Amino acid sequence: MKQETIIAQPVIEAPRMMLRPLRPSDAGLMTLYAADRRVAEMTTTLPHPLPPGMAEGFIAQAMRPEADEAVWAMDATEFGGSEMLGLISLKRMDRGQSEIVYWVAPALWNTGFASEAVNALVAANPLQNKTIFGCVFQDNPGSARVLTNAGFEYLGDAEAYSVARGAKVPTWTYLKRLG
Repeated sequence: MKQETIIAQPVIEAPRMMLRPLRPSDAGLMTLYAADRRVAEMTTTLPHPLPPGMAEGFIAQAMRPEADEAVWAMDATEFGGSEMLGLISLKRMDRGQSEIVYWVAPALWNTGFASEAVNALVAANPLQNKTIFGCVFQDNPGSARVLTNAGFEYLGDAEAYSVARGAKVPTWTYLKRLG
């Protein structure tokens, strides 16, 4: 019998939302937001159009104990808002490092929700990271501001493949050193 350690993913409080682990009931809103071309084109992994069942598959993967990515829903129900505003995650890397990834529903762009989520997740440092990296497409300066306002330092230019765009896209890479 193989015994595995299951690490409980914490709920993290931000000023206007809670960051909580994903649950199957998130699939509907996740599909609604992720199917929007504007969201998909600002990510590396979301295709457009979004295939049926993709949100359910992503949630099932994120809920697995051995998942290499810790994913939280931005949930504002305790603050009178929506059950899901967007997603934020930490993709585990080696040597105490992670990559932060996030997106917010287009109706909530430029409202500070992404900044609050990034700041809360970095402050909580649930994976006990030494360094967190972030990478944004160069045609998404709002997302770059989220990282710089959270204390991330510019590292350099690169490029990443966007599934929705079907092309390599220029990126800016940032890092934040923790404790």
